[in-house]
Amino acid sequence: MDMSESWTETLAEFLRAQPNVGGVRIDRSRGTVSLATLGDVDIDALEASLSATIKAVEDRLSEKARVPAGFALRQDGGVTEITGPTCVTASRLWKWQEVELREPVETGEHESEWRMLAGFAAACGTLGGAGFLLERWGGGPDWLPRLLSLGALIAGAWDAAIDSWENLKNRKVEIHFLMLVVAAGAVAIGAWDEAVLLLFLFSASGAMEEFAMDRTHREVSALLKSAPKRATVVDASGQEHDTAVEKLMIGDRVRVRPGEAFPADGGILTGKSASDESALTGEAIPVEKAVGDTVFSGTLNLWGAVDFTVTRLPAESTLQKIIRLIKTAQKLKAPSERFTDRFGTGYTYAVLGGSAAMFLVWWLVLDLPAFANEPGTRSAFYRAMTLLVVASPCALVLSIPSAVLAAIAWGARHGVLFRGGAAIEQLADITAVALDKTGTLTTGELAVVAVESFPPGRESEVLDLAYSLETNSQHPLARAIVRHAKAQGAKALPIEEFSSITGQGVRGRLGESMTLLGRRELLEHGPLEGWAGKLPPAPADLSEVWVVGRDLVGRLLLKDQIRAESSAVLAALKRRGILTVMLTGDRRHAAETVARELGLDEVKAGLSPEDKVAAIQALRQSGRRVAMVGDGVNDAPCLAAADVSVAMGARGSDAALEQAEVILMHDRIENFLAAYQLSVRAKRIIRQNLTISLGVVGIMVLATAFGAVPLAIGVAAHEGSTLVVCINSLRLLFGQNKTI
Repeated sequence: MDMSESWTETLAEFLRAQPNVGGVRIDRSRGTVSLATLGDVDIDALEASLSATIKAVEDRLSEKARVPAGFALRQDGGVTEITGPTCVTASRLWKWQEVELREPVETGEHESEWRMLAGFAAACGTLGGAGFLLERWGGGPDWLPRLLSLGALIAGAWDAAIDSWENLKNRKVEIHFLMLVVAAGAVAIGAWDEAVLLLFLFSASGAMEEFAMDRTHREVSALLKSAPKRATVVDASGQEHDTAVEKLMIGDRVRVRPGEAFPADGGILTGKSASDESALTGEAIPVEKAVGDTVFSGTLNLWGAVDFTVTRLPAESTLQKIIRLIKTAQKLKAPSERFTDRFGTGYTYAVLGGSAAMFLVWWLVLDLPAFANEPGTRSAFYRAMTLLVVASPCALVLSIPSAVLAAIAWGARHGVLFRGGAAIEQLADITAVALDKTGTLTTGELAVVAVESFPPGRESEVLDLAYSLETNSQHPLARAIVRHAKAQGAKALPIEEFSSITGQGVRGRLGESMTLLGRRELLEHGPLEGWAGKLPPAPADLSEVWVVGRDLVGRLLLKDQIRAESSAVLAALKRRGILTVMLTGDRRHAAETVARELGLDEVKAGLSPEDKVAAIQALRQSGRRVAMVGDGVNDAPCLAAADVSVAMGARGSDAALEQAEVILMHDRIENFLAAYQLSVRAKRIIRQNLTISLGVVGIMVLATAFGAVPLAIGVAAHEGSTLVVCINSLRLLFGQNKTI
């Protein structure tokens, strides 16, 4: 598309191509797009073409509008609306429909791209290696090594040649072109192996970059997969209707049964339950829900069936807001630039221009033969090609990727996954680390911390009865109780007539007596009502489960467990001068209890996803470089807003994992410290590599300019610097300090 045309003309062209579409409305504040349709239209068919159109204009909406003839434009705050030519009555029949914009399907494109580049690099390395071995040790016809090397050069140069051709058509010369010229120059003076090695390293680096790009294009699509797709709407007569979530309207009555996700934000009308909001708020303990309480899209209804009224359209729900926050936060982060791209064009021109100038100086000024070598005298072309070889950025290009590959390899063996070299280098510069509580500093799994009986003395009987009642349940609390009971050697009692009490707990018959397990309400209604009011409440950071038998009353207290390694990791970070901050959606009392136990510098509790992003931005605005460590959907926006995003790998949400630049596998928080230490070493080695490669190039270029370097010495120096860079980078694979 011609980007010089007005964005209004782009929208007008879309409307002209869709006779049944009268207008387009873009609400940038909500991140939504609506179509004015007349009659029956295939919305699904329109979505793809509309997505491409909006993508072409979204960054130009603030430009001065030139309205095409016959079209009308209205702009009100963040809402932009353009309508096409129509009669007066037609607009009254329009039906405005909100349209889901589809993200461009790029994952497959990038996947095939990196696979293709990896194939070219592998072919280059294999053919070049075979040619090298045949030439050194013989075997086969004399022409075969050269043929294999030629095949290697074609494979290694293929992608660089395509990029260079596209750039040349735009009158741009950059490092891809220099790679080709250097390879051609090396071949011209007989350095075939040098040319093959250069192109192999360059093509392998390109494949690695494309692979990293493929892994970073799916964060929003991963989150969308977890969103509810269908909803059960209850009409005025009480009849249920299954409908698509996007068709829900404000005021609709929706029924959600146990185990189902809430399809939209709303308020409870009837019923009582609890929801698992850990994906959105980080709260590990189920949140009780009764009439009047708010429920959120994407959270899980755990117990009772409830009816709620929709208070926000699905496009405005908390889940969709998080998706938009991810996109916005991504734009706040400056894009990482490749080191070679930052100097590539200038370096390319300098090397080409310098070699051409020196050729003319040697030929015309110093009166050396132009192309033919004479006894005791090297030709000007020979010297110019030698200059191209010694000035080749082979070692320079390898300086960063070799260190990055070594760091990635070490990290992969020790449970740290880096996505590209930018994260490795940036992690070394952090001065603050923000951490989520649930699932990061804590395990995210509830554990029994106390068993009580009233009166005291019968705790083992309480545990036996709780174990017997919870054995058949899959609720998170039940799993924690069963796990603790087995560890304590609890006895399984013969429970019969087991059943669930909606929204309350479970019950079963033990002998002639009915036994109960569940919430405090089980005691507050019935014969124990007066006595239950005197029982002590559970601490704010604990969850309680009550057990009632024939002559037995007790409870189990459960708590989200702090990771054993968290305290030592935080202490090690603080010794290195790094500020430690907890960002959590959990209640302040529970958060401060954990913070005191771990020795955190700061704690910010009760945060929404927007609050977490604001906290990250505040840290960055204070001059700190921030790493964010999290695992939930609610952490994805602030992961995107941080300088370096780090996710817990085993229990992390898809959105958090796809957003993260560093992933700590096996849910080990101590791996963050290992990643930081590795990053510091990698950055130091990268600086050393750059110094070595640039230093050798500088010295050899000066020596070649004065004619003191024969080709053999130039190649040896160039190969030697490349070897030194490789060996220096390989140090990252060994000797890494993993201790805290």
